[in-house]
Amino acid sequence: MAENGKSATEKVPAVANPLSEQPSEIASNINYHAQFSPHFSPFKFEPEQAFFATAESVRDRLVKQWNETFLHYHKVDPKQTYYLSMEYLQGRALTNAIGNLDIQNAYAEALNKLGHELEEIAEQEKDAALGNGGLGRLASCFLDSMATLNLPAWGYGLRYKYGLFKQLITKQGQEEIAEDWLEKFSPWEVVRHDIVFPVRFFGSIEINPDGSRKWVGGEVVQALAYDVPIPGYKTKNTISLRLWEAKACAEDFNLFQFNDGQYESAAQLHSRAQQICAVLYPGDATEDGKLLRLKQQFFLCSASLQDIILRFKERRSGKGSWKWSEFPSKVAVQLNDTHPTLAIPELMRLLMDDERLGWDEAWDVTTRTIAYTNHTVLPEALEKWSQPVMWKLLPRHMEIIEEIDKRFLAMINATRPDLEHKLPTMRVLDHNPQKPVVRMANLCVVSAHTVNGVAQLHSDILKAELFADYVSIWPTKFQNKTNGITPRRWLRFCSPELSNIITKWLKTDQWVTNLDLLSGLREFADNADFQDEWASAKMANKQRLAQYILRVTGVSIDPNSLFDIQVKRIHEYKRQLLNILGAIYRYKKLKEMSPELRKNTTSRTIMIGGKAFATYTNAKRIVKLVNDVGAVVNNDPEVNSYLKKPAVLHNTFVSYVLLFSKATSGIDVVFVPNYNVSVAEMLIPGSELSQHISTAGMEASGTSNMKFALNGCLIIGTLDGANVEIREEIGEENFFLFGARADEVPQLRKDRENGLFKPDPRFEEAKQFIRSGAFGSYDYNPLLDSLEGNSGYGQGDYFLVGHDFPDYMDAQARVDEAYKDRKKWLKMSILSTAGSGKFSSDRTIAQYAKEIWNIEECRVP
Repeated sequence: MAENGKSATEKVPAVANPLSEQPSEIASNINYHAQFSPHFSPFKFEPEQAFFATAESVRDRLVKQWNETFLHYHKVDPKQTYYLSMEYLQGRALTNAIGNLDIQNAYAEALNKLGHELEEIAEQEKDAALGNGGLGRLASCFLDSMATLNLPAWGYGLRYKYGLFKQLITKQGQEEIAEDWLEKFSPWEVVRHDIVFPVRFFGSIEINPDGSRKWVGGEVVQALAYDVPIPGYKTKNTISLRLWEAKACAEDFNLFQFNDGQYESAAQLHSRAQQICAVLYPGDATEDGKLLRLKQQFFLCSASLQDIILRFKERRSGKGSWKWSEFPSKVAVQLNDTHPTLAIPELMRLLMDDERLGWDEAWDVTTRTIAYTNHTVLPEALEKWSQPVMWKLLPRHMEIIEEIDKRFLAMINATRPDLEHKLPTMRVLDHNPQKPVVRMANLCVVSAHTVNGVAQLHSDILKAELFADYVSIWPTKFQNKTNGITPRRWLRFCSPELSNIITKWLKTDQWVTNLDLLSGLREFADNADFQDEWASAKMANKQRLAQYILRVTGVSIDPNSLFDIQVKRIHEYKRQLLNILGAIYRYKKLKEMSPELRKNTTSRTIMIGGKAFATYTNAKRIVKLVNDVGAVVNNDPEVNSYLKKPAVLHNTFVSYVLLFSKATSGIDVVFVPNYNVSVAEMLIPGSELSQHISTAGMEASGTSNMKFALNGCLIIGTLDGANVEIREEIGEENFFLFGARADEVPQLRKDRENGLFKPDPRFEEAKQFIRSGAFGSYDYNPLLDSLEGNSGYGQGDYFLVGHDFPDYMDAQARVDEAYKDRKKWLKMSILSTAGSGKFSSDRTIAQYAKEIWNIEECRVP
């Protein structure tokens, strides 16, 4: 390819054509970047070099649209939304950008002229490591929808150098190494050297003669802006994701100390600054770890708000007199979970100490500007920061938080004496002498003008339980905004075969921006021709996935088996343990069957993927168990009768498919390593069953459930999060439901504590099989013990795995039966896609814009 690439580039002139849509001119522009924006030694044009040159060619087009969008917003001066999130899980940008710009065919042809294939070049891109799970991916889907809907909105985040971690699977289980996405550079980001803000930590408060206060001293780092363009689909609007990097100045480098041999202390502030954006969610078991996390959160909030205020003032300059009370009519700030809560006291500080507003005016501006999205009801995930740590790092903010707390107490005492006995749990500050903390969620609810949950069930739980007392004070403050996903990345681009069939039968591609049109597929659900085309598209995706699994795990899987997938963060409440216990029971029963009986069973490939947090021991044990089970099951000839010799397989599509016999009875268990957006784009289109099996009432929404449903994958799940609404939309007969309901869970836990739980014999059998050493000598007792006993720390089966197990196995038996009836399964699959219209992030963002942010379309002409 290198030689071929080299000779091909010689035939294509290296000429700048930044805005062309003609393949030959695009090829010239790519070649121009390879030669005149060089990042490698000359005369190399292998896939990696081709990727960077191609990305820079696409970026030319994006930069023009970006500048036009920015200028248009500056002229029109609309109200603008600023979305603050600690995480963005962007995925690869190349295919998404050329897809949204509607130039993928031209780029494919241009790369052919240069001796390369677009698919191979796109594979060179590393996923941006700026997030971890659903929270970050949701933020990225939202940005795509904001741009596509031509809304004046921006994202703010941090530019993590090493991300969360890259997951390696070894004999010991999961190992974590640093992500290397910035090892070379990211071709998409533009560093804005003119956009730098000081961010202070520690220090003290100076009180001026007039009584005003100023935060001084401590250490000051610089926040430098890196902008990533976010293009909308088939629109000129291109918005920004602004990522902050922490730096120290040259003057902070102590030359005298360095020349004296004190190298580390000479560059102390530089090294501390670099720590801030090194890693997403650094371990917080130590005091230093807690300080670093708090630094990250404040760094994001302070830099973003200084930027927002500066832009607001720039747009006012030259426009006559203006008042700060106008700020909320031009600025909406959305907090994605509690991580950016410090935006509340920081906006107050900037308004009072820098802009000299009084408390009442600053509070009025702040509370009309900021809104808060809650993402969890898990008590351990509701952030509470130690008051001594906060006083140390952010003394001025603690003064402001104390005042907010004091005024809230006074307001309740004056207007709602009936709530006085609830104040200890409602107030912002918890003065427990053993562990005084600041409750971030309470601070958000007290200060924000709107609080929203992310699925109907979740929002109902927030109003009925978590925030019930606040609802009685501010009944209109609480809303629901059911999450959504972008149909561009999650169907149009990741499953072109299925997309083309949908467009052909609907006779329009308008569904890509109006997902409700998918309901038109219902009339073809029984059509044999449509079902055949649907099945062939699904099979193409399954075969692509099988090749991927072979490449990354060395396991060959049968595309004729049922592809059953659970991919998400590894957490006990998400119950990957229930899944693997079910797989173990299935394997044990298959082994006990006669070969004749085995032939009548449904063959399955069970795939599980996701990262376990580095310090979350039980989650890491679950990862190890899945891998240990796979190692045994996949090499057991009794349950795997088809060919399993990866070494023989050439990595070519034809030889691969021919080597498989017809569907055989059996089971495979595969752990898919290093789950990220690009892996999801491979797994989701190839899936037929996906598992969304969290304990009811614990998953706020979930969004991967929407991605799977949109791709015609059936769901086995509990009545939790958005599962409830998905089941309503696609029809309950097309959803494999099991498990306790959310309102039953508290009583079931009480019953367990009182010794009333009777385990199902199948559940006991599966656990016993692990304990027997069938999957190796690793000691799984600490993991299994979490399912035993009736109460006590780390015991008593808090997540009801044992309670739901029999119902889960019965639901899996219904899946097996349904899969045997090909026409019925295909119809269910089609109806799943047809019912997914509601779950577009375009719908979600349109609701935020209208009902929370009060912003309107601002289309670039």
